[in-house]
Amino acid sequence: MFPSTSATASRLLVPAASRRAMAAAASANPPHPQQSPPKAVRVVVKGRVQGVFFRDWTVETARALGLAGWVRNRHDGTVEALLSGEPARVDEMVSRRLPVGPPAAAVTAVLPSPADPLDPSEGFHRKPTA
Repeated sequence: MFPSTSATASRLLVPAASRRAMAAAASANPPHPQQSPPKAVRVVVKGRVQGVFFRDWTVETARALGLAGWVRNRHDGTVEALLSGEPARVDEMVSRRLPVGPPAAAVTAVLPSPADPLDPSEGFHRKPTA
């Protein structure tokens, strides 16, 4: 019996050595991973976070992570920040860095909410108290 025009028939036309070579070439040149779209969050940080170098520490840490955004004190004693950039780095800042803060800080809560991403060229800076 002869195979009909199907995947079986087309496979018979390509020698096994050629199929192995094509598979090896495909695995040697994987497709380029697509970069994740930027993520942004607005956070309010509660605790002993004013007068303990928290804003300057946040600027330094966010810049080191390559984030854009800003940080400022609020009249209610909290610190507010907008963090924008590569999702894993934003998550690192929110879940691992901000809850610890600088040595003199005592963070009791980090409350994130979604925000619109910023242009990375804006950098990260301090804003006046709001």
